[in-house]
Amino acid sequence: MSKIPLTVAGAEMLRQELHSLKTVERPAVINAISEARAQGDLSENAEYDAAKERQGFIEGRIVELESKLGSAQIIDPKALNADGRCVFGATVVLEDVNSGDVVTYQIVGEDEANIRLRKISISSPIARALIGKSIGDIAEVQAPGGVRELEVVEVQYI
Repeated sequence: MSKIPLTVAGAEMLRQELHSLKTVERPAVINAISEARAQGDLSENAEYDAAKERQGFIEGRIVELESKLGSAQIIDPKALNADGRCVFGATVVLEDVNSGDVVTYQIVGEDEANIRLRKISISSPIARALIGKSIGDIAEVQAPGGVRELEVVEVQYI
């Protein structure tokens, strides 16, 4: 089984979701199924069908999270010593060569990616172009509007 890279924060986020599913969501849906069964005829009981469907989703997500956490390779960005290179977990400050716009991204696992929080997936085009680059290097990223050139201004391991 291949290892799934996660930052320490990402692994904790998945653990919290798993805990919530097991201790809050699962008991609530079991209770909802019991209440729906008490109403009688299950063949035309929409509440029962909805609760069973929700239970299937919850159980599937629990299995998925347990699998991901079981095969996770947890990487602490603070413990990295990559000599200023862009690696998994690094926070990278980039400047668009053409427009001069400056943006900061952290390279994280797929489950942690959230563009609003400036966290990009290791498998995204930008992250793939950045891996291995150092300060001053130019990364060429294929974007919908054409190729963008991004200069690595700073690399932090926070």
